[in-house]
Amino acid sequence: MGMITAEMVKVLRERTGAGMMDCKKALTETDGDMEKAVDFLREKGLAAAAKRAGRVAAEGVVEAYIHGAGRIGVMLELNCETDFVAKTDDFKALAKDLAMQVAASNPGYVRREEVPAEIIAHEREVLKAQAMNEGKPANIAEKMVEGRIEKFYKENCLMEQPFIKDPDTTVTQLITAKIAKIGEHISVRRFVRYQLGEGIEKKSADFAAEVMATVKNC
Repeated sequence: MGMITAEMVKVLRERTGAGMMDCKKALTETDGDMEKAVDFLREKGLAAAAKRAGRVAAEGVVEAYIHGAGRIGVMLELNCETDFVAKTDDFKALAKDLAMQVAASNPGYVRREEVPAEIIAHEREVLKAQAMNEGKPANIAEKMVEGRIEKFYKENCLMEQPFIKDPDTTVTQLITAKIAKIGEHISVRRFVRYQLGEGIEKKSADFAAEVMATVKNC
């Protein structure tokens, strides 16, 4: 297989509007054949989804999910482009799934760009100290820190979390697939999660595990 160059990725992005990593994967899967790579992206629905990413999505729903007789409450705003799509069963089901995802996985942010820089700086400092205390050389410690920061994003950012109903799929991939199916740009704007007694010292209860059990029974 020939080398996949940055120029090839750039050309494919310009032709399809798909993301850089998706273009690189498409070229890799098709041994660098540009036309086959375009077909690969079309089959996956990724090109269409990416092209819709810039559209205004101001319609949608605010989904509310209450778990365990009021012990966890989530409100999540999911946007789409039209009121018509907002009323479809597919869109409403996606909003409910995402609200349950927030209840079960307790993310702090929608996407990694929202994590304050001081939070990441603090995490880097702590993780680097951990790695050094483990006796790792400085260059190895730096690589470990980067890997652990990526793990931090995956645990704390909704869009990067594994979807609770299918852990092999991320929330981003779930939404991308829905965009390809529904035909409109879809975006999580915000959410808020309340947990009974949060911040008050008391006997701990694994509410997240309870929500996961509920999901499996849906």
